[in-house]
Amino acid sequence: MKKIIITNELDTKEFGIKLAETLTPGKVVALIGDLGTGKTALTKYIAQGLGIQEMITSPTFTIVQEYHDGRMPLYHFDVYRINDAEEMYELGYEEYFFGKGVSVVEWADLIMELIPEDAVIIRIYYGELEGERVYEIQEPGDIK
Repeated sequence: MKKIIITNELDTKEFGIKLAETLTPGKVVALIGDLGTGKTALTKYIAQGLGIQEMITSPTFTIVQEYHDGRMPLYHFDVYRINDAEEMYELGYEEYFFGKGVSVVEWADLIMELIPEDAVIIRIYYGELEGERVYEIQEPGDIK
């Protein structure tokens, strides 16, 4: 597991863009963190790294928002309001997770049983200093 300290918006942008460069179709990025830790901000910069020009907003009430104008599609999930895995099946989540784009899932801890084993899992929490965030990144190779 890798730990990165994020001290400002520029750090978030640089990390998101670099992460996007490593992503391939069918990859899932699972974001876990409290309200206000910057899950949507990170998603915005992942989208930017994929070449997506559209404004990224949290899909809290729609569950999934699709963006198709980058080098590959981005499927942005906010599963905060999902009550059980059955709702994800009804959304057809598998077509997104195993499709031609990248899926970023906010509040992924609520549906961990559906997150693929090869997902990049990022736990985001508040750091010790004002405005600081800590990213704990678990990639498939980290799992023993």
